[in-house]
Formats: sequence, structure tokens, C-alpha cells
Amino acid sequence: MVTSRWTAAPARASSPRRRGAVLERAILDATLEQLGTVGWNGLTMEGVAAGAQTGKAAVYRRWPSKEALVTDALRSGLPRLDAVPDRGSVREDLVVLCRDARDAMFSRPGFALRSIIHECDPVQVERFHALIVEGVVEPTVKLLKEVVNRGIERGEVRSDAANSYVLDAIPAMMMYRSKMCGCEWNDRELDEMIDGLMLPLLRPDTP
Repeated sequence: MVTSRWTAAPARASSPRRRGAVLERAILDATLEQLGTVGWNGLTMEGVAAGAQTGKAAVYRRWPSKEALVTDALRSGLPRLDAVPDRGSVREDLVVLCRDARDAMFSRPGFALRSIIHECDPVQVERFHALIVEGVVEPTVKLLKEVVNRGIERGEVRSDAANSYVLDAIPAMMMYRSKMCGCEWNDRELDEMIDGLMLPLLRPDTP
């Protein structure tokens, strides 16, 4: 059984005393750190308090449960995928977007989120469903749709390509290969996926 590597922080470790937003940020950062190192199963409120150099009571006053704490930590820490620069071709746009998504997956909050997806049982995952959809899935699909629509306007992409099956292909592939195959998704692998999967899927039919 995985247990936390953190132990209760001695009272003197709380000095200098922090309050308000500064303390809350330290607790959220410690939560992400612990998720990335010991995972969901190993995370404890005591361990988070030790990592934040505060008392357990300070954590429980703000978050009554492990689930509530992790939800706020992920919501505050997940990288934002806000835009894709227009590089002039659908391939180059996809390269930028996929590399940004890869970097988000392997950031500290990304590792924390993956520990939730990999370790939680279905009931626990359901508690985080809205966070995962709203914070990760929907922004990624929205940007993919933007890239595909730009490609349609330029005549690079078939006119019916902006559908849910096509838009799900990249997130599904990246999550599957990451979870099932341990793929780290270096730049070469992303280029191969785009060239071997997405461009043939998007290419207009030739008369």
C-alpha cells in the first residue's frame, strides 16, 4: 500500500506564520506536489499540511475533505490552453497545439490530474468529471475545432472534418498512449501522429 512520504510538520516549521491567500496557495501547491509524487492513493491531509509547513487544522478549516482540496488544487493549477497561433497551415497549427497539450500533460498539475485518472475508482473519478471536462477536454476540443475550421477556409481540410469523431482523435490518442503505453510524446512522436493520422484524416478528397 502506498503511503505518504510526508510526516506531520513540527510546530516550529510553521514560522514565519502565513495567513490568507499566501497560506492557501502554499496548501494548494503542496497538494499538487504530493499528487505528483505519491499519487491519489498516497495523498493525505497530514502530508499536505507538512508540505505546506502548516498544521492539519489549517487545511481542514478550508477544505473538509481530500476530494474538495484536490478539486481546488487542480482548478487553480491546470494550465490554460487559450489560443493557437495561426502559422499558415493546418499541420503547423496542429504541431503547436499538440506540443502545448503535451507540455500541459507533463506539467506538475498535469501529473496530478493523471494520478486522479489512473488511480481513482469510477465513483471517485465521477466526482472530478466536470473539472476534467471543463478544464481539459472542452478547451482542447475547442482549439482543435478552430484549427480544423481554419484549414477548411484555406482549402487544406475537407469540408465535413469538424465533427466530434475527428476532433476526439488527438485527445484520445494522446491519453491512450500515455496511459496504456507510457508514451512520453516527444516532438518526433507528435509529428508522426500528425503526419500519419491527422493529415490523412483531414485531407480533402481529390476528384
